[in-house]
Amino acid sequence: MDQPAQDSPILLFDSGVGGLTVLGELRELLPQAPVIYAADMAGLPYGAKSEAEIAARVAGLLGRMAERYQPRLICIACNTASTIALGMVRDVLETPIVGTVPAIKPAAALTKTGVFGLLGTEATMRQRYVDDLEHAFAVGKRLLRHGANGLVPLAEAKLRGERVRIDDVADSAKGLMLQTHGSEIDTIVLACTHFPLLEQELREAFGQGVEFVHGAQGIARRIAHLTEGQPFARSTGDCAITTGALANFERLAPAFAERGIDRLERF
Repeated sequence: MDQPAQDSPILLFDSGVGGLTVLGELRELLPQAPVIYAADMAGLPYGAKSEAEIAARVAGLLGRMAERYQPRLICIACNTASTIALGMVRDVLETPIVGTVPAIKPAAALTKTGVFGLLGTEATMRQRYVDDLEHAFAVGKRLLRHGANGLVPLAEAKLRGERVRIDDVADSAKGLMLQTHGSEIDTIVLACTHFPLLEQELREAFGQGVEFVHGAQGIARRIAHLTEGQPFARSTGDCAITTGALANFERLAPAFAERGIDRLERF
């Protein structure tokens, strides 16, 4: 396979800005890599959409973005989009694709009580892919799931610099602990890339004795592995693009600037 151009970017795609958790880890491993961050703000929230809607939207957008930006690799930094559309996207694009997998395997190994939780969007919770991960890696353990769509706008608000109330975070996530055996949970998988942005608030909401696990580090390591030996050089500064209104997107400029992205554009 031919080497990509030095300035060929890594494209990180998410429904919103949850993928910034992946970008942060990627910066640690590949600080020299050019990046385009793509936020489908016009399609937010994915968690409330049907599987058919998400699959068609993600495949269509990534096809157009791949044609325009010629990325060396695409990361779908969104659990909902990955669990639903990853196979379709890989079928239609030649670009290497990295998906986002709920961190059920490490969480199952970490739990001491044998009961652990999975917080994600409602769409992610009902995917067979999640069932398969549970059956493969959580045999003999009890996995409780809860769709917490309300955490997504709270994470977006936090990145805009708005105050997020602990009570609001707790209200969105409490359905996990209210289930039978919920009080025995000692480990929670954050199966949405938005949710680690609220880890501090979630720790306060759930109290001491609960560990949180997410996949951002593993995703970054996978990207680094797949691009090992490739040359990297920026010809321009890194860029973030949105399908939504640019004025709203620009309210997130400080959060992007903290992660080395100073240019925001509409796709």
